Amino acid sequence: MVNQSLIATKLAELAERIDRASAHCPPTAAELAGDRDALDLVAFNLMLAAQTCADIAGHIISDEGWPAAKTLADAFERLAERGVTSPATAEQLKRAIGLRNVVAPGYARINVDMVHAAATHGVEDLRRFSADVARLASATA
Repeated sequence: MVNQSLIATKLAELAERIDRASAHCPPTAAELAGDRDALDLVAFNLMLAAQTCADIAGHIISDEGWPAAKTLADAFERLAERGVTSPATAEQLKRAIGLRNVVAPGYARINVDMVHAAATHGVEDLRRFSADVARLASATA
């Protein structure tokens, strides 16, 4: 059974990271590229949001006793296979892990356009994942 308290805490953390990334993201990628502090804040919060999603996926898989995923990206496939989220959302979350994997080691190779797109459009995928997980937690209450 899903640990509802833990999931609620993680979902709140995810919402905060999404809000922070959105709040610090300027309207255009060019503006983001020109503001290193904003780029750092947006990229860092998106990285933490993606990691939080991966943590949530791992907790659900473990709590439900499903076979462990071999990679962070595979965890989202596992959730889609079990109907927790849609295959399309799983694919987008796998892309978020890709962004996380670029941001985590350092900012030298960051594609500003990719970060801007994630902060302005990709956050909807994170919100959709959050809603899917909240439904699962409610259903297991």
